[in-house]
Amino acid sequence: MREIVIDTETTGLNPFEGDKIVEIGCVEIINHVPTNKVFHKYINPQRDIPEEVIKIHGITEEFLKDKPTFAEIADEFLDFISSDNLVIHNAAFDMSFINSELVAINKKPIDMHRVIDSLAIARHKFPGDKASLDSLCKKFGIDNSHRTKHGALLDAELLSEVYLELVGGREPSLVMSSFKKQNLEKNKTLEKNYKERYFKASEEELEKHRNFLNKLKNPVWNKLSET
Repeated sequence: MREIVIDTETTGLNPFEGDKIVEIGCVEIINHVPTNKVFHKYINPQRDIPEEVIKIHGITEEFLKDKPTFAEIADEFLDFISSDNLVIHNAAFDMSFINSELVAINKKPIDMHRVIDSLAIARHKFPGDKASLDSLCKKFGIDNSHRTKHGALLDAELLSEVYLELVGGREPSLVMSSFKKQNLEKNKTLEKNYKERYFKASEEELEKHRNFLNKLKNPVWNKLSET
């Protein structure tokens, strides 16, 4: 099962009032295990970025002026996410921007049925608790000390860790498979190193064994030897 964790940074809060995506980050997870395969792009929104927004993510118009537009990276983005499910924190926000950008370049919007909202999962699992990405990182002991500003790829990587905690970690079948494999390898090593004893016990060893049995109350070995 392949899933893609996504985060975006934007010029503002409302794509229907002209706000655009300036950064998109995606992290691939297969069978609830991160693969280290990512998709990351900075995007020229071809518009201004308010100062109060720059303070949040640190991305300036000057930095983005030579970056590609969304239209130029759209096909690569769509190829990366393919038809797999998307994991997004506060999915309605990011998806409104992604689909707005797609529709603007005559691309088909992404079906919301493919989207898993990690914020909704967190609120259901921990009702009444704070459910921001920072709060969940703290709850699960995930180090986010390097998150001094918002960043799409960094946040997607942190969200991938949070999401796996929310859904219970790796798939049990994978854990059991790994456990069985380790034990199989261990048993093979034991079989390789084991040497069958082909000589009889010495009288001294037998005497020590008898002395040990005499210290036990009704040892089963004596009963077996009497049958």
